[in-house]
Amino acid sequence: MKRIIVVYNPNSSRYADVKTGVLERLKTLNGYMVGKYEIQKIVLEKNVDNLAKILKDGDLVISAGGDATGVIAANGVIKSGKDATLAVLPYGNFNDLACTLRTKSINDVLGEKAKEAVLYPLEIVVDGKIFRYATCYVTIGMMAEAVYIYDQPEMRKKLKKSFGRNITSYTVLIKWYFKNRHKKKFLPDFYLNGKKQDTRASDYVAVSGGAMARVMRGRKDYLDKKIFRREVGRLTSFWELFKIMYKSILVRIPGIETTGDVLEFVKPSTVELQAEGEHRVFKNIKKIEVKKGKKCLKVITN
Repeated sequence: MKRIIVVYNPNSSRYADVKTGVLERLKTLNGYMVGKYEIQKIVLEKNVDNLAKILKDGDLVISAGGDATGVIAANGVIKSGKDATLAVLPYGNFNDLACTLRTKSINDVLGEKAKEAVLYPLEIVVDGKIFRYATCYVTIGMMAEAVYIYDQPEMRKKLKKSFGRNITSYTVLIKWYFKNRHKKKFLPDFYLNGKKQDTRASDYVAVSGGAMARVMRGRKDYLDKKIFRREVGRLTSFWELFKIMYKSILVRIPGIETTGDVLEFVKPSTVELQAEGEHRVFKNIKKIEVKKGKKCLKVITN
């Protein structure tokens, strides 16, 4: 009998929807053994380790949550080393991975139109140690710090109200941007692949998935073993941010094609990084590498 392991966060703003739309729905299916992994209030790495320990060859792992839940599920599957498959359902604020894979419901995951594909995630290495695998994108700098607002208790409380959830998400982000964009230097002086970058740069962005922040359109680099896109910009400038957003929404996220980037800081620095909604502050670091990892993921897509 095939096992399904549902990964979800009982403290998320949309847990009630997960309970009715996924957990209760799966109880009615025949031919499957359904297990659950509840994300704990511990560091992400512990959740990844705990999930990896329970996986077996042949498992279908369904991430029912936002992109941060997807990060745990994806990294858990990779770390387990098992022949497991990942599926993603959109129960978060932006749901970029679910948008990339075009899976919205249980029918999309288990129905006749469901297909299996191989996803090649980005590998993030900090000072020589693997930090995370990211399925869609990584940001370093101002945008990474901005995402942290969604982890605050007051914000989570607001997002539990289903009406206007997306509007609330963007409104809070816009307010944060205009209030904080000139308050500090978000990205320390650095070299990118040996070339000194503009000291005014506020952000480094690497994109491999088909979507970013829901409205920004990516490509299908997640299916490629080596290639992704990167952008370095002064996004504290409203007009530069506007130009990038305009292109990203109407055409595609701009960026230079690359097979790997090395950011070397002029001096050991404090840097904020986020991978698909999961925020982390690194202190006294010298180098960050972003590249396609040697490990891949089997995923369900439509």
